[in-house]
Amino acid sequence: MFKNIPFHRVNWVTSSFLIGTLFLSLTAVPLYIWNFGLDWFQCALFFVMLCACGFSITLGYHRMFSHLAFRGHWSVRLFTLIFGAGAFENSALMWSCEHRTHHKFVDHDDDPYDINKGLFHAHVGWLMFKLRPVLTYENVTDLQKDKLVMWQHRHTQTIAVLVAFVLPAILGYAWDGWSAALGAFLIAGVARVVFLQHCTFCINSLCHWIGKRPYSSRCSARDSWITAVVTFGEGYHNYHHEFQHDYRNGVKPWQFDPTKWIIWTLNLVGLADNLRRVPSEKILLAELGEAQRRMETKLECPHLTDGARAYFTSAYERLQATATEWAQLKTAQMEITREMMGELREEVRHAIESLKLRDHELARVAPNA
Repeated sequence: MFKNIPFHRVNWVTSSFLIGTLFLSLTAVPLYIWNFGLDWFQCALFFVMLCACGFSITLGYHRMFSHLAFRGHWSVRLFTLIFGAGAFENSALMWSCEHRTHHKFVDHDDDPYDINKGLFHAHVGWLMFKLRPVLTYENVTDLQKDKLVMWQHRHTQTIAVLVAFVLPAILGYAWDGWSAALGAFLIAGVARVVFLQHCTFCINSLCHWIGKRPYSSRCSARDSWITAVVTFGEGYHNYHHEFQHDYRNGVKPWQFDPTKWIIWTLNLVGLADNLRRVPSEKILLAELGEAQRRMETKLECPHLTDGARAYFTSAYERLQATATEWAQLKTAQMEITREMMGELREEVRHAIESLKLRDHELARVAPNA
């Protein structure tokens, strides 16, 4: 792979930082712990810095700036800009520019982290090599009008160093002298940066590779609860790509999305407003459409047994009836009540369960189908 990339296209600054911080995390951090131990302060500082910088990316860079899913108070914007820089993921302006481009051209050549170019490229290769044209920022003119965003953009690297490395070292020194300062620099600084970066990178790589697609199979984005756990709720990527302006990623009550809960809380105390929320019926309609597409694919399979085909046909007919009922309600401009939504949702659930119950039979009779 590497031999096909021109030497002059290596992004030496970014590559050196990514490799250097990873090397320190794998060598210097264990050596420090071996010699000085690991106390509760170092663990707590790691966790606090991880949350401050992590939520600044998910809540600030991603949902507030990139997708305008809600409007934050100036104090919320300032906090996320300062600690978002501490994640060493560039400025909010650059991050949003690349991310909006990703959504516009997902799975195509202009997608900055196109999964079709390989898992390595989607994860970190797109950062390490100069494979794309210079950014023009044409898709973030709205953010260029924000004075705080532009201030952070001009001073990103300085803010990043101060927040990511200097601040933990100062807090460590105040806690227990120079040894604690070194530990805080390595653990809450270097190791935390590496961990958070690769968690973010997993959204670009793993969430376009493994997981389920309950809302749309038209792009590679997938829902992954495992990734959601380590990215503060960003792992429900199939939903996000279908409804990118919703302030929620985990739309189901049981899905882990602490970023959504924080945004809701900020709205409750007056620090956020204009929360954008996709109507429940539109979400259900997307699930219904995707279930129909999957059912049609199953019915076209020549390896289905008669029993499985009858089961899928029955489920497909239920879906068609549900879709017809939906269309009639919309045409008549009837108010869709909670009870109606519940009935529609139950029909979709039955159809999806039909797929799950019979998938193993299809895999058994036609493993390569």
